Amino acid sequence: MAGTGSPTDISDRQSRATCKQSPAEATAESTANHPTATLITVCIGMFMLMLDMTIVAAALANIQSSLDASLSGLQWVVDAYTLPVAALLLTAATLGDRLGRRRLYIAGMAIFTLTSLGCALAGDIVTLNVVRAVQGVGAALLFGVSLPLVAAAFPDPMKRARAIGIYGAVMASATAAGPLVGGALVTAIGWEWIFLINVPIGIVAVALAYRYVTESRADSAAPADWAGTGLLTLALLPGVLALIEGNEWGWSSTRVIALGATSIAGLLAFIAWELRAAHPMLDLRLVVRPAFAANALAAFAGAGTLVAATNFLALYFINTLGHDPFQAGLRALPLTLSALVVAPPIAVLHDRLPARWSLPVSMGVVAAGLWLCTGADASTTWTHYIAGSILGGAGLGAVTVIASQSALTFVEVDRAGMATGAVNTARQVGIVVGVAGLGAVFSHAVAAEAGAGLASLTVGTMTVSVPDEQADMITEAIGSGAGQRVIEFVPDQFAAAVPALSELARGATAQGLDAVMATSSAIAAVATLAVSVLLRIGRR
Repeated sequence: MAGTGSPTDISDRQSRATCKQSPAEATAESTANHPTATLITVCIGMFMLMLDMTIVAAALANIQSSLDASLSGLQWVVDAYTLPVAALLLTAATLGDRLGRRRLYIAGMAIFTLTSLGCALAGDIVTLNVVRAVQGVGAALLFGVSLPLVAAAFPDPMKRARAIGIYGAVMASATAAGPLVGGALVTAIGWEWIFLINVPIGIVAVALAYRYVTESRADSAAPADWAGTGLLTLALLPGVLALIEGNEWGWSSTRVIALGATSIAGLLAFIAWELRAAHPMLDLRLVVRPAFAANALAAFAGAGTLVAATNFLALYFINTLGHDPFQAGLRALPLTLSALVVAPPIAVLHDRLPARWSLPVSMGVVAAGLWLCTGADASTTWTHYIAGSILGGAGLGAVTVIASQSALTFVEVDRAGMATGAVNTARQVGIVVGVAGLGAVFSHAVAAEAGAGLASLTVGTMTVSVPDEQADMITEAIGSGAGQRVIEFVPDQFAAAVPALSELARGATAQGLDAVMATSSAIAAVATLAVSVLLRIGRR
């Protein structure tokens, strides 16, 4: 479910931004021989990417069980993929302009396909996450060049608009299908197949690209900003690692402090470099415009709260409530379908909806939806989350469209690609940081609740004394999201306490998820206020 907000980035407004070329470019690109085949080829790639972002959540519980993974390991299954996309997205688009978009599409698809096979064959969580990181590199290349390829194949504005409408619809349908397809594959034949399914599709896509897609480049493309890319990665990676491992290592430990300091230093270095670089990957003069910053903040906050929180909700549905992955996918539909239903009319009506109020209102709806998801306890069932999911999904769909389209109104045409890329990057960074940070919140809340419960555990009228070593093992298992699977970690001598421990695990996990939803709602509410203030400043 991670990445739920991405498909609606591809709207007609964004197409206007990323697809405008000079007259020379338009002439060169109008010679594309197979525009329909090009569209099909690109849509195949985008369907795979969007499916892979949302399909993983349905498999997290099974990956955890199969590979004996901790919660931090599961967080990296999401973040190892998303982080390279966030760091490389802007650079990939620039490389496509210089080296050839078709060439980079084929390279990205080949990387994505081979690493999909590697993910399926991974025998431990570390190997899986390393391969997922490389898969994210392939995804970044595909993201960066796909929309320009469609634009190059359809130089006529009317035909281009229709083609991009199809492109966006394919991405949206893949996002909605992800939890269901993932759940069906995991339930029927195993989690490995959420990756193996990419292999034959990727081979077909590469063959189609070789046969039908015409190469296109920009006449005057800027050089890639490799220094900026490296510094952005330096800012993100240590910070995410500190957030994910902070509970385990200790928030005041030397390692966590050093990682946090490195992340801050990397961010400052990135800012300093982008201010002086001749061809920056991100023009910071654009970012500091209050109105544009509001759109980037909304994209970041929407992804970092609701999108990130859905990963923990999926674990809760499967490990704690006992639903199989397919059933969990069905229960995710209120959120994804709500986002998909709301996004198209918002895109059509965007010009009639002033962003100064539509964007804060949409963020406020996300915050309200997350707040409705709070209040869970040991007796909570999945229906508790329906209303909040529908409301939050509607807000997310609106935020995604408005942020992407409004960003274009603050820049001139020749920087429109950078503007939409910056918003997209903010969204990906939001997912990375959100999954890491909310994971820390979840683990801390679960550990506190489980520890208190174990200290007063009773069977009937008798108090059960659990030794510290066993108590730590059980608490760690619950904190990893194992839910009622905690009975697998209970020593034989505590067999009589299994029902009580199962109930304790359910209550502690619900408390952890409640903390995730409450924290996300608070962050979204603060972001709503900040977005409103920035937009007001921007109007002066």
